[in-house]
Amino acid sequence: MTRRLLCGAAVSSVLLLLVLGAALRPLFIHESRAATPVLTPAEIGFVQDMAGHHQQALTLVDNLAADTDPTVRRLAEQIADAQRLEIGMMLGWLRLAGATPTNPHPMAWMPAGHHGTGPAISAMPGMATRADLDALAAARGGAAETMFLQLMYRHHRGGVTMAQAFDELSTGGPVEQAARDMISTQSQESGMIGLLLAQRGATAAGQR
Repeated sequence: MTRRLLCGAAVSSVLLLLVLGAALRPLFIHESRAATPVLTPAEIGFVQDMAGHHQQALTLVDNLAADTDPTVRRLAEQIADAQRLEIGMMLGWLRLAGATPTNPHPMAWMPAGHHGTGPAISAMPGMATRADLDALAAARGGAAETMFLQLMYRHHRGGVTMAQAFDELSTGGPVEQAARDMISTQSQESGMIGLLLAQRGATAAGQR
């Protein structure tokens, strides 16, 4: 009986030492494996730039006059809702990656010559100028509707250009899928904007 008790105690001691060793291992053994980055540098740059690009779409909607035609107003609110959700998603990715919300080097993720033969784009395509935003804020009625549609059409086409460029660079993952979703959504909305402009006898280029 005594021998059985001694054997049982010995086994228990060995098991206790194994458990303690496993628990203390992280305190004394340096793990050499590096953590996999949440986002690649190209993904960070694209997400930072696209979040800023989306922010201006919200500004365009905010500057649209209150007396806007209900059809244009509904489209504007649809665009704002979609882009607001995407901004939240992209800022969440940047927080997980430990990256800043804004890009200190806009469009640097796009290699020189990636689109066309010129140098890398330093400014995001499709962005409205300060003068454009001020003119939209001051416009009323039909003039405000046409100006908004033209600015948003240009803005969307610029966003599609950015998303297509990133899609060609990417090798998969959720950011690539988001870029493809943006291409689809903004292309569809651009088509609707084109129809609304045609109804007003205007074109996306601003000619009547």
